[in-house]
Amino acid sequence: MSERPEEPSAAPDAESLLPVDEHEEEGHDDQGRKVRHRGVYLLPNLFTTANLFAGFYAIINAMNGNYYVAAAAVFVAMVLDGLDGRVARMTNTQSAFGAEYDSLSDMVAFGVAPALLAFEWALGSLGKVGWMVAFIYVAGAALRLARFNTQIGSTDKRYFIGLASPAAAGVVAGTVWAFSDFGIQGSKMAFVVAVLVAAAGMLMVSNIKYHSFKDLDLKGRVPFVAILAVVLGFAVVFSDPPRILLIIFLAYAFSGPIQYLLQLRRRNRTA
Repeated sequence: MSERPEEPSAAPDAESLLPVDEHEEEGHDDQGRKVRHRGVYLLPNLFTTANLFAGFYAIINAMNGNYYVAAAAVFVAMVLDGLDGRVARMTNTQSAFGAEYDSLSDMVAFGVAPALLAFEWALGSLGKVGWMVAFIYVAGAALRLARFNTQIGSTDKRYFIGLASPAAAGVVAGTVWAFSDFGIQGSKMAFVVAVLVAAAGMLMVSNIKYHSFKDLDLKGRVPFVAILAVVLGFAVVFSDPPRILLIIFLAYAFSGPIQYLLQLRRRNRTA
């Protein structure tokens, strides 16, 4: 019994043979027709790449014991993370690729880097408890970013659901920077750091609302006093960056639970 000859497979579509470093997205032109765009936008992804590099640089310095440099690199990553989104919106270069790339970069800069920094400085002295607490923070950051991506376009832009990962990283990195700058050994306050890191990880996956400040109009006119206030703010921050930044991010992290408790109290009174 003769075997049936195999039919030749269909030739691959030329459209599907994209280089591994090229991305394709579908969109619509002015007439509503579906069009395909190849490649990625360069400008916003440059800021995202710089954000990723800052997070990687923080990890390297944390492993080498340069804790204040690693903490400063995390704060630099925050600035770059804020710029890539605004540049994309200003230049109308938003894309699904950019959103995913930004989330992956944030996972490194605001998830892995702060957890490793806290572990190398203080949590390592707690043994298994230390790396478990560090993992709680990493898992919280991953879940926070995944939930944020699924809620884009369906939630109020004025608020974050849960503590944003850059703010949580600011609490952790600011703590390490503020106390290591004084020459304090992390092992002496390992328990306090463990509670702070675990709390930051849990707040990221909570349902507590935080103000996103995305409703601020940066393009409109403002009074001259506002410019003076901004200059004064920069002067205050640069007078003592580790301590001032830590106070700012701690205040923001506590603002969510405080507002939640106040709202809960009001509901109980009305009920």
